[in-house]
Amino acid sequence: MIVTFCGHSQITNPETVSAWLHTVIHHLILQGADTFYLGGRGMFDQLAASVLRQQQKTYPQIRLILVLAYLRPGQNSDGYDGTLYPPLDSVPLRYAIVKRNQWMARTADILVACVLYDWGGAASMLRYAQQTGKKIIRYPLADS
Repeated sequence: MIVTFCGHSQITNPETVSAWLHTVIHHLILQGADTFYLGGRGMFDQLAASVLRQQQKTYPQIRLILVLAYLRPGQNSDGYDGTLYPPLDSVPLRYAIVKRNQWMARTADILVACVLYDWGGAASMLRYAQQTGKKIIRYPLADS
């Protein structure tokens, strides 16, 4: 099972989000999740990667895959088990992250989201996943 993540580049309550991610990721691993796609950008991605690395100590079969929006020499992929470059060769550079995010949402079985407002790249990725009927696990909003 493939899981991907979408969230804001800035998180105001990282400890709470990290604890939530720990619970969600642990349950997903127990349900058979073994491959985790990450974009590697922003605080939510960093929190998810950190939790996954902790979980990997107990569940060494899980793999963290950095999904690249661009092919650049010397791109840092430390801390990941591999990289993947979706078919983006014909995509203009200014749309590469959007198209990469759509590919991640389409390809994954489950999307884990921490989207607290309706603008920006994370909100766009979440809307795209919702439109395609993807299973989504969403960070609880303050008023829910």
